[in-house]
Amino acid sequence: MTFLLGLLLAAGLLLAASPWLFPRRTGQRERHRRARFRASLALAGLGRVPPGIFVALSVLVGVLSGALLQALFRVSVLSLCAAVAGSLGPAVLVGWRSRVRRASNRALWPDVVDHLVGAVRSGLALPDAVASLAHNGPEELRPDFVAFEKDYRSTASFSGCLDRLKDTLADPVPDRILETLRMAREVGGSDLTVVLRSLAAYLREDIAIRAEVEARQSWVRNAAKLGVAAPWCILLLLASRPEAALAYNSAGGALLIAGGAAVSGVAYRVMLAVGRLPQERRWFQ
Repeated sequence: MTFLLGLLLAAGLLLAASPWLFPRRTGQRERHRRARFRASLALAGLGRVPPGIFVALSVLVGVLSGALLQALFRVSVLSLCAAVAGSLGPAVLVGWRSRVRRASNRALWPDVVDHLVGAVRSGLALPDAVASLAHNGPEELRPDFVAFEKDYRSTASFSGCLDRLKDTLADPVPDRILETLRMAREVGGSDLTVVLRSLAAYLREDIAIRAEVEARQSWVRNAAKLGVAAPWCILLLLASRPEAALAYNSAGGALLIAGGAAVSGVAYRVMLAVGRLPQERRWFQ
């Protein structure tokens, strides 16, 4: 019994100290965050921009925003909030552009699957079927498949070209489509067209459901944006008066602005979390 209690105590101490003794999870989590950030940049059309340069530009935008508000209103805390918001602005813009492009592309993937089914049934090989989307696919996606066609002609490696195309598209839906093609290429199978047709039907059903839910919850996002923007607009109008700027430069005014910024940030994130549909994860990166 004493040995068992000692063993349990040792196991408990080991589990308590595991975050410091086994830091690999932190590294994996950090790599996962970097991969998600690169995917967001690629989806926003900034795939060739290195993350370090993007971070440096974000810091520069934050410094310029803070300096501009300091020159206009001369309220130190308000300028600091503007610097923080300016630094986060490019990341927010990239996230918005990636979500918009993903939403717009979601309606195109069933047509892409239909083109692939037609190409496979006409007798084209899988690399040629994917390359044909550079000429027959949706207009918005043709540049990505043109790059795939050039890549395949120069390397003749279907698997490697699929990996690079997945990195360019950075979307879970084409990940599933391309992995289905990869499996059919490597393993073989006569049911590829059936699988692709089932996938196209599922995608169309998912698009219809998401469109209905997003239309119903759009008021939540609009209310969140209005609720956050209105107090800050009023604050900027008040800070334009010298006596109000003098009051906001005091300790109480600084505490008021800092507390308002914290409450606004938390409330905005909560409202967006309530009004946003969960996005699919990329399982085949």
